Order: sequence, then C-alpha cells, then structure tokens
Amino acid sequence: MILPDEPKAQDVPKIIQPRNHKARVSVWADLTVDDLDRINESLNADHIKMVLADIFHLDDHKTSLKTGIVMDLYYYTLQFARENKFTKEQTSAFFSIVKKTHEICIETPFGNLDETFSFFKEMVLCHAVNRPPHSIELFTADQVRLITEYTVNSYFRHFKMYKYAFTPMVRLDLSINYVGIPPTPVPSEETKESGKHITWNLPSDSTLRVGRLPGGGGVSADEGEGEPAVEEPQVEEEPAEPEKTPEPESAARKELRGMIQTYLTEEIKKMKLSMDDQLKTTEELLSKKLDVAEGGGAKKGGRNSAKGGKKK
Repeated sequence: MILPDEPKAQDVPKIIQPRNHKARVSVWADLTVDDLDRINESLNADHIKMVLADIFHLDDHKTSLKTGIVMDLYYYTLQFARENKFTKEQTSAFFSIVKKTHEICIETPFGNLDETFSFFKEMVLCHAVNRPPHSIELFTADQVRLITEYTVNSYFRHFKMYKYAFTPMVRLDLSINYVGIPPTPVPSEETKESGKHITWNLPSDSTLRVGRLPGGGGVSADEGEGEPAVEEPQVEEEPAEPEKTPEPESAARKELRGMIQTYLTEEIKKMKLSMDDQLKTTEELLSKKLDVAEGGGAKKGGRNSAKGGKKK
C-alpha cells in the first residue's frame, strides 16, 4: 500500500537579532571605476537612475515602492558626492558606507539603532584615519564632518521610516475555544452513499432464508416448491431532511462571548499604550544620540536645538 506523501511543514523563517558588524575599507566594493565613469557621463537624473538600475538590478524602481526608496537613497548619495567634489575613490567609499549602513538597518525587524549608528561611525573612521592595514586616510576632517551631518540628517533622522518600509508585515490569526462547548465537527469525507436503503420485492407466500447462493449472493427466496425467485433490488431514496434552523444563542453563551470581547478590548488597549510608550522612548533616545553626534549634546531643545541656537 502506497501512502500519500505527508505535507511538508513550512520552515520557520529565521529572524536575525540585532548584532554588531565589523567595519572595513570599502573602496571599489560597490561602485567600480567603470561604473563611476558611466555615472559621470550622465547629464540628467533619469540617465543616472538608469545606470544605477543596471548596476544594482533595480529595474522595477518605478513600480515597486521599496526599490524606489533604495533608488532615491543611492541617487541622492551620488548627488551629495558630486556637489562636494569628491574624487572617484571618495565617491565609491562614501557610497558603500551609506549602502552598507542601510543594509544593516533593514537586516532585522528589531530595533538596532545603536548597532547601525556604531557601524556607520566605524566605517567613516576607518576611511579617515590612517591605521594600517584595515584603514586608509581617504577623507579629511572637514569631509568627515560633512558626511556625518548629511547621513544623520538624511538617513538617521528617518531611521524608523526606513525600518517600517523594509520590515515584513506580520499577520495575527486568532482562534478562540470556548470552555465547556464542544468544537464544531469536521465534515465527513466518506465515499459511501448515505440516506439510501434497499428493499426487496418478494411474493407474499414466499419464505426468506439466509445462505450462500451459487452466484455468491447471500439471500434467496422459496415460492413453495418452485425454483427460487429473487427480483432485482430497488433503491429508494429517502426524502431530504429539512434544514434545521439554528437554535437561538443561550444567555450563558452570550455572557461568555461578551466577557471575552471585553477582555480582548482591554488587552489591545494595554498593548497600544505600551507600544506608544516604547516609540516615544525610542524617539527621545534617537534625538539625544543625533544631537550628540552633531556636537550639540550640551544644548537643550532636542531636535529644535538647531533652530533655537541662534536665539539669545
């Protein structure tokens, strides 16, 4: 007997936890000399994006929201390098810093702001401080300041939006079992005919005996002294039963349903308040870290310190 193949259990997706990454020199890691020559020959934004789409396989950037976000991130990174007159080596290194920082940000759905920002700082330092063999003096102090300010303002201030856009959606399937109420039975899949019975039409003066006939049957009839005579069975279908109207819900069941709904509503409210508190705490922490990175840790006012710093 050949048994049907059992359905394979779906593999549980592996969720990466926040982790620290080691920074390393990334000149020509993502953009080669030929790639930069093609980009520098482009005279308009559409042609630059076409070259980037060809290099990084972003052909659907006009229809896919996620690919479009990545395309904008790459394009404006190159524009910043062009405006500040970076060399080809500096442009390639700066592009890789931004690209790898984004990849670390979206590798896990959990909060990894500290790990991402720490990696970014290490990447900038290993391209600005001459500490062989893992570092190279590529950016000046002024360029380091420009790169830090640009990345903080254009990426880390929108860190949660990048995280939200690239985090997979999780759906919650909730099933409720009522204690004391039997579960709904699963419909039967039997192949036998149901709702039918067999009747035999026999003469009134015949007697019925049970035995085995030469043809393998199990029932025969005798008509006095004559030969056995058995008519073909006739199948009669029973009339279909009328559909039963659902019974009204009992008072106890209504009360139980109301208690469950009330409990779930309260739990959802608690979860929402807890998430709001966590988001607020994360936002305050992010604001403090960004102010420290910009050299404004001693100033007051959080994100508005830049605006209020001119006032006396």
